Amino acid sequence: MKPVLLTGASGNLGRHLAKTLAEKGWTLRLTDIAPFPDPLPAGATFVKADINDGVALLRQAEGCGAILHFGGVSVEKPFEEVFGPNLRGPYHVYEAARREGARVVFASSNHSIGFHERPTGNQAKLDYDCDFRPDGYYGLSKAYCELMGRMYWDKHGVENVNLRIGSCFPKPIDRRMLSTWLSYADLTRLVERCVVAERTGHAVIWACSDNPASYWGKDHRDRIGWAPQDSAEPYRGEVEHITADPVTERYQGGGFTAMEYSRQKPSPRDAFSLED
Repeated sequence: MKPVLLTGASGNLGRHLAKTLAEKGWTLRLTDIAPFPDPLPAGATFVKADINDGVALLRQAEGCGAILHFGGVSVEKPFEEVFGPNLRGPYHVYEAARREGARVVFASSNHSIGFHERPTGNQAKLDYDCDFRPDGYYGLSKAYCELMGRMYWDKHGVENVNLRIGSCFPKPIDRRMLSTWLSYADLTRLVERCVVAERTGHAVIWACSDNPASYWGKDHRDRIGWAPQDSAEPYRGEVEHITADPVTERYQGGGFTAMEYSRQKPSPRDAFSLED
């Protein structure tokens, strides 16, 4: 298998993937703007670089068969802080993938659709082709990069898998994560299938474990042969706390939706409705 480039290698998810994918015998090229904090895994190299630097990224991607794009700002920040890493950075990733004929696996986020309300009762879950409803500049950048992947697929045939990651932590830490939690083990299995699948085209996958309370429905997981094996349900007794913020509790994006929220009434289920 060709080498695999992992951006954002020094972040929590990047460090986990570097370790677990190296254990599978993969040849990894790791990069991040921050130093790699752990012992370098066998078969891996690390280069400190900024994804705003297109030349550096192109050099790292030479000969790679896949780019795992986990780099960039990973939480809600002011627009100017998000702009470079999360809007310019993905362009450099896709240009490198186009040149090398590589597949992109993009760490997207549930925050690209965070202003959809949480389903209750018999309401339908969201499918992969739902409208983008980002809940902040971070979520907006994720929607932008998913659309970039669609454009590079339509225009250049660059295969890409967009992982709408819910909440990837060692275990759920609040009630919302009963719906959104993705275990570290399920993340590794998901990324592995994204890389080794024969074909992906342009795909979207709800990256969460097998949670009965999940907000999300149809996606393209069958295309890559992935099924989550873990579940948040065993932790239900530990995380029943509900926040006092009605905005946080109403929308799928949780606390991100409440940041700098200034509406007097909740936004409508239909984003184009005139009704509040």
